[in-house]
Amino acid sequence: MSQTTTRSLMGIAVAGLIVSLGSPLLAQSNMGTWVANVAKSTYSPDPAPKSSTLTIAASGVTVDVVPSTGTAQRWVYGGTYDGKPVPITGNPNADMATRKRLSPTTTETTFTKGGKVTSVNTSVVAADGKTMTITAKGTNAQGQPMLNVQLYEKK
Repeated sequence: MSQTTTRSLMGIAVAGLIVSLGSPLLAQSNMGTWVANVAKSTYSPDPAPKSSTLTIAASGVTVDVVPSTGTAQRWVYGGTYDGKPVPITGNPNADMATRKRLSPTTTETTFTKGGKVTSVNTSVVAADGKTMTITAKGTNAQGQPMLNVQLYEKK
């Protein structure tokens, strides 16, 4: 084998290794703590929360929300991105959550209550990994159509 062929094959092997090792890292681009930029987010119907913080791990999610009125809430749910429903606690609009990974930077979480879908949240992490946009479509606790576009910044 010539030196050029050997170098080409080594380059392909190294590139393959980088891609295979990098893929799990890319697949976890939404992991970490995210703080809502409420001023750059839209909530329909209003009102917007005072604050919202997400802590996302491979094994689950913790959401700390301070609504515009009332007491602070903490939602917690486990599960991986396997599309299987898991119980959620603390969320007044959902008792189950189902997580799926659509791409390395995009996930979808479906929330249900009593077996009925209440919202579907699509989360997209920006290419620089510093912001995440969550689009939540569904029905709020009052039965009104809901469309929230929330901008989160990585802490």
